[in-house]
Amino acid sequence: MEPLARVGYALSGLMHVLIGALAVRLAAGARGGTADQGGALAAVAGTPGGQGLLWAASAALAALALWHLVDGALELRWRQRGEGVKDLAKGVVYSAVVVTAVTYAAGGSTDAEDASDDVTEQLMEDLLGTAAVAVAGLAVVGVGLYHVAKGVRLRFREDLRLPEGPTRLGVDVAGVVGYAAKGLALCVVGVLFVVAAVTNDPREAGGLDAALRALLLLPAGSVLLVGVGAGFAAYGVYAVVRARLGHL
Repeated sequence: MEPLARVGYALSGLMHVLIGALAVRLAAGARGGTADQGGALAAVAGTPGGQGLLWAASAALAALALWHLVDGALELRWRQRGEGVKDLAKGVVYSAVVVTAVTYAAGGSTDAEDASDDVTEQLMEDLLGTAAVAVAGLAVVGVGLYHVAKGVRLRFREDLRLPEGPTRLGVDVAGVVGYAAKGLALCVVGVLFVVAAVTNDPREAGGLDAALRALLLLPAGSVLLVGVGAGFAAYGVYAVVRARLGHL
């Protein structure tokens, strides 16, 4: 299964490159579409032969999801709880990507933002659910900060097998910029969920597209969004290298 899972990881990297390009388009004032996984998959589906490519990509991504789910289950069995939970979480995330990819491959479409609003609204029907939304938002912020720290501290080097040299330097730059940009975007997503809980307004919650659009509201937001888009593309390049030379 590993070769196919590595293909899936490389495809995940290419998806980040597409999301980066969509973020730059958004910063340039483009309308329509979303700067998230759904938008990236929709862009592929709209090309000649795109749906066939998405069916093939779905198989590789499914192998990657299964790889992490099995790995996580085995790690829990071996009492490696931290690594087990992390791998299981990755498996769930990639499984969601597979569902989205299959939807577009079959000619359908999804709206992650509407789905996020619907789920958040259902959760916030009572106080306990509202608290759960706030906790989930804080957890996403924590994951975002982890990504930033992993990039800045070069901890992603542990996932690679590269000798010192120009190639290592290039991958280091892509890793630092990529992890920092992805971490920043995740932090904004988490903050949106916390704001939704505090204001009791589920419409304030949102996924990646909403987070990137929120960056546009900041001073010099367009410049910041271009930087984040470039960072997502850099993360995608790092992921492609890791798919070939690193640990999944």
